[in-house]
Amino acid sequence: MDGSSTPLKPPPGAAADWTIDQGWRNYCDQDHQVWTTLYERQAGMLQNRACEPFLRGLDALDLHGDGIPDFARINAELERLTGWQVVAVPGLVPDDVFFEHLAHRRFPAGRFIRTPDQLDYLQEPDVFHDVFGHVPMLTDPVFADYMAAYGRGGMRALSKGHLAHLARLYWHTVEFGLMKTDAGLRIYGAGIVSSRAESVFCLDDPSPHRLDFDLMRVMRTPYRIDDFQPTYFVIPSLEELLAASLQDFEPLYARLEGLEDIPIGEVTGDDGVIHRGAQTYHEARNAI
Repeated sequence: MDGSSTPLKPPPGAAADWTIDQGWRNYCDQDHQVWTTLYERQAGMLQNRACEPFLRGLDALDLHGDGIPDFARINAELERLTGWQVVAVPGLVPDDVFFEHLAHRRFPAGRFIRTPDQLDYLQEPDVFHDVFGHVPMLTDPVFADYMAAYGRGGMRALSKGHLAHLARLYWHTVEFGLMKTDAGLRIYGAGIVSSRAESVFCLDDPSPHRLDFDLMRVMRTPYRIDDFQPTYFVIPSLEELLAASLQDFEPLYARLEGLEDIPIGEVTGDDGVIHRGAQTYHEARNAI
């Protein structure tokens, strides 16, 4: 999502739905090496950190391969498993376009890849974030249904003026969500699994809060786009996340209009607290 609901024309070379050809043959050896470097260091460290659906998805799609995956190749297996496909787009797309793709089980992915000096941070999501981070979870039938439901909900939210609230749900689940498992907390959010530093911070560091997921609470909670999250929300299961997304959001939006946001990094008396963080990381950053 790019935060824009204003109708825009697709850039030159893009179709009406903003899709473009991936142009896989145009990647150079350096591009493929960057992917391989990122893949190998992330896949290795995530074995005891990422949730099982993510790890199964990595195996099912064989994202290591010969560098940057060819979307046509991975789409054959992805469509077989859950009916989804990956479509290349020229960058961030308008919200209405993004939601339309999700609602029809198409995940928009950027085709460019970061340079070797950007391995640890990139402001705009690239093909590694989009494909390594997001696509493995789309092989799971429950999460695949959640993403499609989110797309349909996004189209409704645009018409009702509640995009900001729904964007928070995406951020705190799809991008930065944690999950309870019998083995402990595990990562399923794409923004975490594609980041070496945050894969450690979110689970091991004493600074952030780790709170039980609650739909209304999440939609009242802002987020950071420039740093680690002060608070991570933990779902009990993918099934319960999907169930929460399938309810009628209109009464929730009506309630939200009378409620203030909960400041980022704050814990309330109604929160289910898994770990109350010391917030030392963000306090030190804010003091600089």
